[in-house]
Amino acid sequence: MLHRIFLLFVVLAIVSCEKDTDISVKSEAIEAKKGRTTDSYTTYVIRKGQHSSDNSPYKSLSTNSLKFEAIFDQSAVYQTENANNQADINKLYGMADCSSLHQSNSARFGWRWYNNKLEILGYVYNNGTRHYKLIGAVELNQPQRFELLLDGNTYIFRVNGLSEVVLPRGCSGTGRGYRLYPYFGGDEVAPHDITIKIKNL
Repeated sequence: MLHRIFLLFVVLAIVSCEKDTDISVKSEAIEAKKGRTTDSYTTYVIRKGQHSSDNSPYKSLSTNSLKFEAIFDQSAVYQTENANNQADINKLYGMADCSSLHQSNSARFGWRWYNNKLEILGYVYNNGTRHYKLIGAVELNQPQRFELLLDGNTYIFRVNGLSEVVLPRGCSGTGRGYRLYPYFGGDEVAPHDITIKIKNL
């Protein structure tokens, strides 16, 4: 009799655990649909035929630096319709600056699939004039660390603590503006859905 009671208790415990696991899985699925993952990365999707990404709310910023990790998957590999556009720079993440619109003053990391590599660039507007420099290439499906420093009248872009470039800034002091999110283009829209995961540090 005691043996049967013990077996019944074990069965009930297993069922309860399965229900808890099922609830946890469902919760993770709901979070993923909201554009967030449980590992603290936010998932941004640039839909086929679009320039801007999903999940890009307006957020004002007052800061001297941006630090984040990003993961590009296989969807970052693309071919433009016009071969001349393959070198166009897409945007990853950054900020408008100098209390102005981003096409006047801003700093972003740029990216492109070029020469069969995922290239990362520093990309800025300085009083309406665009400047950019190649930083280097990174691997797909691996977390990459990015750091943007606002240093006087310059921006310092760093990738993985190893490679950096310096570009001009149109003001000095604390950066004041708004966050800029993943964007495809250039001239063309996304040829397919492109997924980028970003985690602020």
